[in-house]
Amino acid sequence: MQNAKTDRRGIIYRVLTLISVVLIGLAFVSPGWWVSLTAPNYPEATFPQGIRILFHMDSVQNGCSIRESDEVVETEALDCVHEMDTINHYVGMYPIASGGPVEKAFSPFLFAMLAVMLLVFAAPGRKGRIIVSVVGYGALATWMTMALYGENGAKLHTTNYLSGMVVSLGQEGSSSNLSGIVAILQDSLNESEATTTVEEVDEKQEYLDTLRKAYQLDDLKRPADEREEWNGSLMQVFKWHYSKSLGRWFNDPARNDPLVQTMDGVAQVLYAIIMALMVLMVFAAWSVRSIFHWILVLAPMALPIGFLAEYAGWLWWYGHTLNSMGAFTLKPFMPTVFGDGKVAQFATHSYPAAGFGFMVASSAVLLFAALIRLKQVRLAGDAAARM
Repeated sequence: MQNAKTDRRGIIYRVLTLISVVLIGLAFVSPGWWVSLTAPNYPEATFPQGIRILFHMDSVQNGCSIRESDEVVETEALDCVHEMDTINHYVGMYPIASGGPVEKAFSPFLFAMLAVMLLVFAAPGRKGRIIVSVVGYGALATWMTMALYGENGAKLHTTNYLSGMVVSLGQEGSSSNLSGIVAILQDSLNESEATTTVEEVDEKQEYLDTLRKAYQLDDLKRPADEREEWNGSLMQVFKWHYSKSLGRWFNDPARNDPLVQTMDGVAQVLYAIIMALMVLMVFAAWSVRSIFHWILVLAPMALPIGFLAEYAGWLWWYGHTLNSMGAFTLKPFMPTVFGDGKVAQFATHSYPAAGFGFMVASSAVLLFAALIRLKQVRLAGDAAARM
C-alpha cells in the first residue's frame, strides 16, 4: 500500500514538473511586461494604447498595433519603441536597447538551464538524473560556448534578439523614412527576394549580415590599431551593439566606454558562473536527500522574483543615469515598476503581460510538485527505516 502511494506521488510530481517546463518555455516566447506612456499630445483617438512597448526576455518589441479607423487607413503600426526613445532622450535617458544587454544576450541559455534542472528533478532514479544532467548541461554548454565565442555564433541566438538589434539601430533619422541600418536590411532583403522565394530567405542570416555591414562601417572609423575583424560571435556583436546604443543619442565616450567595459566584464563572468553552476548541478542530481538537490526546483520557482528584480533594477538605472546632454533637466527618479505614475506631462503605465503570468503559474505548479516530491521522499525513507 505504501509503495502504491509513493509511486502515485512520483507520477504526479513528474507530470507537474513537465507542465512547469512548458510554462517556462511559454514565458520565454511571450512578453513579460508592458509599459505605456500617455499624454495630451498623444490623443486616445490616435494612440488608443498610448506609446506602448513590450519587454520580452530577449528583446524589446513594439507594443503598438495598427489602428482600425474609418477615417484613417494604416498599413503599418507606429514604431513605439522609437517613439518612446525619442521622448525619453529629451530628458537625458539612454535608449531602451541599452538596458539589460547581458540579460538579453544570455536569456535563452538561462531559461534552457532552468528547463534542464527541472528535467533532472523529474527524471526517475539516480542513474536517470545523472544521464539527463550530463546530456542536458553538456548540450547547453556546447550551444552557449559556440554562440558566445564561435564564428557567426550570434546566429545561434533567437530571431527576436537579432531583429531587436537591427530595429533599434535603425531608429536614426525620421521614423517615416528608411535610414541607416534599416535601409541596409531592406536592400539586403530585396536582393534576396529577387533571387529566391520568401520561404527560402534565411531571416536570421539577413539580420546578421545587416549587423555585420553596420559593424564594418563603424570599424573603418576606428584607428588602425583598434580595429577588430568581424567574426559574428555573440560577445562581439553584443559589446559593439551596446556601445552603439549608448552613443546613439549621447556621443559621450568618457561616460559610455566604462559602461561598455563593465557590461563586457559582467558577461564574461556570467559565462564562467553558468558553466560552474552546471557542473555543480550534476552533483545535485546524485542524492534526493541532500539539501543541495532541492536547488533544482527552487531556482526555477524563483523565476518571477528574479525577473521583477532585474526589471526594477534596470528601471532604476534608466532614471538615475540621466545624461546631461538631454534637452531638459530632471532630477534622478525611479520610473513606475507596477501601476500608474507620472513623469512631467506624461502618465506612465507599467503592468505584467502574459509571460509574467506564465512564470507565476510555473512557480505555483512547482510548489505543488516540490511538496509532493518531499512527501514521497520522506515516505520512502520511513519505509526503508522499517525494513
